[in-house]
Amino acid sequence: MSSSYRSWQGLNNRLPTTNDQLQVRVDPLQGDLDEEIDMLHSKVRNLRGVAEAIETESKYQNELLNQLESAVMKAQAGLKNTMKRLNRSIIQNGSNHLLHVILFALLCFFLVYLWSKLFR
Repeated sequence: MSSSYRSWQGLNNRLPTTNDQLQVRVDPLQGDLDEEIDMLHSKVRNLRGVAEAIETESKYQNELLNQLESAVMKAQAGLKNTMKRLNRSIIQNGSNHLLHVILFALLCFFLVYLWSKLFR
């Protein structure tokens, strides 16, 4: 490696002489570091604002997901109880109810078919 190289406007990086130290020499004629630092500071502030907005949004969406999960679990429990009662009712009253449901579904299908043909 060479003994020094240029990195950015006005900054020189030299190889450490002892104890793994990094030495930076600032050339005041090459650039206005205060403006660069102010720009970096404003960009970091903007980035912090974006990160805080993302955190707020993720917390809100996490709460929505928890509520949705709770609602789905309640709906599943209700559906399971309804299916148990329906199965118990079918067993007690015989299988004629299943035949009636199938005939009703066929009648609905036929009516929708006729309606679509007449009002086309």
